Amino acid sequence: MYNNNFNIVWLTGMSGSGKSTLATYIEDFCKKRQYKVYIVDGDEVRDKDVEKLGFDREDVLKNNLRIAKLCLSLKDEGFNIVLVPVISPYEEIRGKVRLILEPNLHLVYVKADIDSLKKRDTKGLYAASDNGLINDLIGYSEVNPYDEPSNAELTIETGNHKSVQESCRQLSNYFTKEIIT
Repeated sequence: MYNNNFNIVWLTGMSGSGKSTLATYIEDFCKKRQYKVYIVDGDEVRDKDVEKLGFDREDVLKNNLRIAKLCLSLKDEGFNIVLVPVISPYEEIRGKVRLILEPNLHLVYVKADIDSLKKRDTKGLYAASDNGLINDLIGYSEVNPYDEPSNAELTIETGNHKSVQESCRQLSNYFTKEIIT
């Protein structure tokens, strides 16, 4: 069944929490149900722009707002579901994104404890931070905090005590109830 609704699922969480893994899973889940789905890669958006952005608060805000505007343009291209696995560390920024994307936004907090993140460390960022090579790792350094969302529609715990399959099942259950009705 092809649904004409337009939904944006914004997956926020620290680096290595499982945002991209969940987005890839749900992309397949949606495609099997014949939805036109798109994953927005925050790093690709950051790299494609003429103005090169860093990772300070102001640049993160600019990048997240660019992503929000891109999401709206994807609706015009006929996409039903847009998946956005980006850190989006600040409550203020997520609030601005929500104002732009409502009523189509579903904020999903992908939450993992620091020990789990350090064990996974898929990009080597936590080790680099521990070795003094990165001094502003979002959510790990004192200078660049991660504000836990206060208004997420769904929180998925992805720490070591939870399997990838459990997390995927939790997200697909949410999709079945709230998005692809």
